Amino acid sequence: MQSSPTANSLKGMKKALLAATVVASALTASLVAAPAASATGWDLPWNNHHSRTTSIPFTEATVTAGADGRFTLKWKAQGTKRVEIKANGKVVAKGGAQGTAVVSGLPAADRQWFDFEPDRGEGLRLADRLIKLEGAVNFRDAGGYRTTNGQWVKMGEVYRSDALNKLTAADLAKLQRLRVKNVFDLRMESERTTDPDKVPAGAKYTVADVFAGSGSFQALPKSPDEAVKAMVDAEKAMVSGEGGKKAYNQVFEGLERDRDRAVLFHCTAGKDRTGWANAALLTALGVPSDTVMADYLASNDYRKAANDAVLSHLPAPQAAVYKPMLDVRAEYLNSGYDEVKAKYGTFDRYLKDGLGVDSRELKQLKKDLLVG
Repeated sequence: MQSSPTANSLKGMKKALLAATVVASALTASLVAAPAASATGWDLPWNNHHSRTTSIPFTEATVTAGADGRFTLKWKAQGTKRVEIKANGKVVAKGGAQGTAVVSGLPAADRQWFDFEPDRGEGLRLADRLIKLEGAVNFRDAGGYRTTNGQWVKMGEVYRSDALNKLTAADLAKLQRLRVKNVFDLRMESERTTDPDKVPAGAKYTVADVFAGSGSFQALPKSPDEAVKAMVDAEKAMVSGEGGKKAYNQVFEGLERDRDRAVLFHCTAGKDRTGWANAALLTALGVPSDTVMADYLASNDYRKAANDAVLSHLPAPQAAVYKPMLDVRAEYLNSGYDEVKAKYGTFDRYLKDGLGVDSRELKQLKKDLLVG
């Protein structure tokens, strides 16, 4: 007997919900509603700290790869008069303390790296954040961001991604060349069983199930508002749920312990469970909240084509309910920080009491992942 269209739609919705991490633990009654974000922003470790001068003069520096093989380079370097940018050891662009350059004609590479070299102070080694793969659309570098005290998060050390089950042999070879040595799978057992990971040869694979022990999803949202609430509750569960605390402890321990990086963490869409993992890491390293938010919201851009394809196959009423679960929104991430404040008071206490990251481990993590 064939299933009805309605039944098939519900099955599709349920699968989509799981992929969007709206699961039972996100709706547990034990969660306490967090206070609204304050007008002064999140209660972060550096809110009242003054910036210090570092050896890196760059206040801004980015590499953006175009579909046509060209690279757009932008920079601002305070207190300098001249900046040279090298690729493969050769100068490909130069300018003053502030500039934009477009570079083309470079040989094919897994990632094209650029060395930003000022006439005074320490330089930066940067690449485009997105890693282009055949079997993933949201695989990107966690680094390349400036902290509030003028240091920079190294690139090529930590990666974040959506599901790895569709990676091709060429993708896996590329990740092996990029030194991906440690993979943390943040997905539930049902996701791992249905779509098992493909990992690069020689990489260590670790299950870090954010929603472990939560049971299965029992109810589908019936309206866009219910869907938004489910996503907000899911974010809170990532912070204060037992599975979330254990999983993110595993990730931070792996980052601090692994001297032979790169480390990769991922979920299904690479936006919610992975989004909080990366937001927590960047926050711990001292990256400003607006930069953390921009990195989080970038999943909307990287996943746009895939999300639009899903929505186009749903009836309009179902698409309206489903869209909030495909999105990342500021209120989702903010609810995670609100939960940190409600449960732990400060982000430092969340790191210490929630994730077991003490001051010594945090200091080591910053030493390993920051330059300047």
